Amino acid sequence: MGLFQPDTDIFQERDVLREDYQPKEIVGRDEELQQYISALQPVINGDQPANIFLYGKAGVGKTACTRYLLRELKDDAAEFDVDLTTIRTNCEDLSTSYQVAIQLINDLRDPEDHLKPTGYPRRQVNEWLWEELDAIGGTVIIVFDEVDHIDDDSILYQIPRARANGNLEKSKVGIIGISNDFKFRESLSSKVQSSLCEKELQFPAYNANELRDILRQRADIAFFDDVVPHEVIAKCAAFGAKDAGDARQSLDLLMEAGDVAVEQDATQVTVDHVDQARESLERSRIVDGVAGLTQQGHLVLYALLMLHEEGDTPIRARDVQDRYEIICGRAAVDPLVPRRMRDHLGELSMLGIASRTERNRGESGGRYYEYALDTNPDLLLDALDETVDMVGVTDAVQQRLDQEL
Repeated sequence: MGLFQPDTDIFQERDVLREDYQPKEIVGRDEELQQYISALQPVINGDQPANIFLYGKAGVGKTACTRYLLRELKDDAAEFDVDLTTIRTNCEDLSTSYQVAIQLINDLRDPEDHLKPTGYPRRQVNEWLWEELDAIGGTVIIVFDEVDHIDDDSILYQIPRARANGNLEKSKVGIIGISNDFKFRESLSSKVQSSLCEKELQFPAYNANELRDILRQRADIAFFDDVVPHEVIAKCAAFGAKDAGDARQSLDLLMEAGDVAVEQDATQVTVDHVDQARESLERSRIVDGVAGLTQQGHLVLYALLMLHEEGDTPIRARDVQDRYEIICGRAAVDPLVPRRMRDHLGELSMLGIASRTERNRGESGGRYYEYALDTNPDLLLDALDETVDMVGVTDAVQQRLDQEL
């Protein structure tokens, strides 16, 4: 018998739990889907498509709903003889309108005709883009996923107005912008807001009931019958709702719990497997997050960790700055100015290592943020122990480290 054998007890189709799986039906987003359908209605009528802006945290169904509705829209468009083309561009690695235009052109061209990333006049690139879009004809919907990564918004203004400005004759182009940043709209110029945000849809975090429905839908396909009991689904959903209302986190947790069950030769996934899976995922997230920080990021994290151990959090950034500068002195590193230090606190918040809470004390105190550790200190110390000697820490943290090592 070989070293590897097919799993016949737990997983039936494990990939159903992955982020890129597209379910045949969307659950937990009835109201948002109805609003989205209304926004897309002009396409079937043969009219100029509306420009739609979706925003909400990661894992709340924005991309899944978009894929689902565009798939349905293309099927219906074919039935009603509407010429429809959809283009999806992920802007995660694109920071300028110039780069986005180059990417769109290459998406529409054969590989042998692709443009280089740089080296062309901006005006020429725009002309090539209009040529490629107009060559398609009919209705064109461009999806910009993670649109908030674009630093300048000129392309978000030019594309919606391309037909009115005479740049397009045969194609009617609409944009769907998807953002995880609720405040991204505020950073757009007023002229872009009026065009890109013609229709706006907000996707709130999932609650526990919605997450249970999503997990049950996937589990019925991903696992063999009677492998995942109700209490397992409920616990994964509860963790997901508590963390951020993020369906991806809940699905990852369920998949990891299944993996734990396989490793232990179990015939059913249990709540104990969920607890073990959660600890494993949390440890991996922290290790990866800490490993990705710069040296200055580590110093800021040490400062926040010290303040947490001393019971001084939540705390304002200006007070973190004081401790951070002391640590920089011990490490013989020049400290950053407060604004740049706050950027690192923001990164820790984005990674889920720290939390950031806005406070409003009115006219007397103003508005400001308070920061606190949002991670199991023991797991964090495990991830940090290799760089402790470089920094130097307080007795409270050093004692914890000595117990861990």
